[in-house]
Amino acid sequence: MTTRSLPFDELVQSSERRLLRLGLMLSGSVHSAEDLVQTVFTRAHRRWNRIGALEHPEAYLRTMVVNEYLSWRRLLKNREVPLAEPVEQPTTEDISARQAQRDATWQLLSGLPRKQRAVLVLRYYEDLPDSEIADVLGITPGTVRSNAARALATLRDRLPEEEA
Repeated sequence: MTTRSLPFDELVQSSERRLLRLGLMLSGSVHSAEDLVQTVFTRAHRRWNRIGALEHPEAYLRTMVVNEYLSWRRLLKNREVPLAEPVEQPTTEDISARQAQRDATWQLLSGLPRKQRAVLVLRYYEDLPDSEIADVLGITPGTVRSNAARALATLRDRLPEEEA
């Protein structure tokens, strides 16, 4: 721990977009990601004296986002994953093919158990090593690897024949 405490507003400003992207990757919905991050910021604000004094409060907030995602009861009931509408740069490639591929990817990810999906997002989107993923999820690195292996095997099994 460090004696320097980062102002809450400063951390929110510097980490909000990244946490929103993480929430989007986990939940598949812009609105759910916003709710998720807002819930985390509300809880973090109440405990800011302790969190702000940590050496890496951003990592702590990332862990809070993942844990909040994994505990959301209302998301367990709703298996539908709305697609995000990101702002994209103009391009000459076939946009409909890219959108179809994105839709198919979201559908595949939405079928995974929540912890397996969290492991894949933390590994491939956040680019975290297994040891850090284990810390975030409160599991062992071996469990991270087995969850990732199961998730990837499930995704491979669900790929259409022409893509496999």
